[in-house]
Amino acid sequence: MSIRVLPDVLISQIAAGEVVERPAAALKEILENSLDAGATDIQIDLEQGGIKRIRVADNGSGIVRDELALALTRHATSKIASLADLEQVASLGFRGEALASIAAIARVQLTSRSANANHTGAEHAWTVQAEGGRLSDPVPAARATGTTIDIQDLFFNTPARRKFLKTEGTEYAHCAETVRRLALANPQVAFTLTHNGRVQLRFNAEPAHTRVRQVLGETFEHNTIAVDAAAGMLRVSGWVIRPGAATASRDSQHVFVNGRYVRDKLIVHALREAYRDVLHHQLNPAYCLFISLPPDLVDVNVHPAKTEIRFRDSRGVHQFLFHAVERLLSAPVEGNATAAPELSAPGSFKPPVYGAPQQVTMPLQVSEAMAFYAPLAAQGAGFRGQDSGEGIAPAAQPFPASGQGDAPPLGYALGQLHGIYVLAQNAQGLVLVDMHAAHERVVYEKLKTALDARAVPAQTLLIPVALTVDACDVAEIGPHLDQLGEIGFELSITSPTSVAVRSVPWLLKNADPVELTRAVLAEVAEFGVARLLAERRNELLATLACHGAVRANRMLTLPEMNALLREMEATERAGQCNHGRPTWFQIGLKELDGMFMRGR
Repeated sequence: MSIRVLPDVLISQIAAGEVVERPAAALKEILENSLDAGATDIQIDLEQGGIKRIRVADNGSGIVRDELALALTRHATSKIASLADLEQVASLGFRGEALASIAAIARVQLTSRSANANHTGAEHAWTVQAEGGRLSDPVPAARATGTTIDIQDLFFNTPARRKFLKTEGTEYAHCAETVRRLALANPQVAFTLTHNGRVQLRFNAEPAHTRVRQVLGETFEHNTIAVDAAAGMLRVSGWVIRPGAATASRDSQHVFVNGRYVRDKLIVHALREAYRDVLHHQLNPAYCLFISLPPDLVDVNVHPAKTEIRFRDSRGVHQFLFHAVERLLSAPVEGNATAAPELSAPGSFKPPVYGAPQQVTMPLQVSEAMAFYAPLAAQGAGFRGQDSGEGIAPAAQPFPASGQGDAPPLGYALGQLHGIYVLAQNAQGLVLVDMHAAHERVVYEKLKTALDARAVPAQTLLIPVALTVDACDVAEIGPHLDQLGEIGFELSITSPTSVAVRSVPWLLKNADPVELTRAVLAEVAEFGVARLLAERRNELLATLACHGAVRANRMLTLPEMNALLREMEATERAGQCNHGRPTWFQIGLKELDGMFMRGR
């Protein structure tokens, strides 16, 4: 076959396959043009989900008469003029092919009046029409300063593409999501979305936090932590969800780079890693983040849809985002777990003044795990031993009506429920703590700190424990015995199918050494020692911490409970255990009053 030059209309129709996937894609391109034109009020009218009609009217700077036809011509743009401009583009649009692609597959009417009074014809508006790529001459029209683009019968001349569209409801949902995303990034702009003659969305020009509430809802706003961090020319601001409020949905994940909504794997991975220690594996974080950096440090010319980008220093951006969010999530307990809208900054919690109950101060030491406290016979009258069943732990005393003293955020222990939960009283009301989950986090963080400092103390067993294991596990751990020793495990191979445990980490000294060793070997069998001690180190430490944490049905004394509460307040990420489950909840006095209908 001979080679021939394709006609311009066919070229535009081919390009439309990439640029205009569905009505929402066409709407996005038009709205971005309105924002680039400085519009502060944008009216959007849709019919049949945008398939029948998309009409966008703005109050931007407008287009002069002589350039109306150029606006619908391929590769004609006001955004860039050279390669240097492309390498540091700051506008949302720049390729000059979106409107031409739309005009090739729809019936388009473009009406505009320029704000520049010096141009010929600026005394009124002008309009041009395009159908299947054929343009009409400009004719006068009535309109205030700004632009209106009316697109009808999308894909009317490409029926094969039209068959791939979904139902009217689905296409409208995609259009509405496009409006919400651009509204999030541009709180200073008012948006009104009408579908089939009925107003569906109305966003007035508002401050950023108000726009977030309007778009993402009060539930998101009340369960997020504000982010604001900078490193050199790179900055991130916005909101991330508290781990305890995360859901399985990915719908509320919004990232904007220099005002442009993007879907970037590097950013998603960095944020997922920041949540790794505090989020259950079945849940996904929600966030609304705005990243700003010089335009020449990010390449937005990756795909015609412009949702994919590349960073010049991708590793630096990844590490910056990871540490900015991870630092927020690792803050120790500061106040009410259900306190709303914005988390208090570290050190800003000012609890009310009241008297503390009578108790014996007994802080939990770093070198010991809570599960292995000796019975405190001297601490409570009548208490004979934790396993005897004869003793009674000292009762908690109520807060005096008068008395001064600062209460810690998690308050003071009242008692234990079913050997699983610790009940405590603080300024806001009642605190419920899952003692195993909470102590698991405490032990886990201490193991990480000790390993980072290369100071994991080991407890030598008086009598080495021998156990039979799989020959493959023995072969795997053989070359790595020194590395296992660095985390407190001293093992020796006694035969091709057996090992002897000679020491275990000090923090886990009273845990069952056989169970501990089998847990480590199970991880070794799945991942290998080298990978386990490098990239999956934290998963191994989480497994060890689970074995070392206080178990259900272990009866704690009040001093032990209070020691655990104080350790939680001093521990990073204490709100979730190593598996992402919550460790404590606050029930406020107002909620308790409501349960008992007090004040009604």
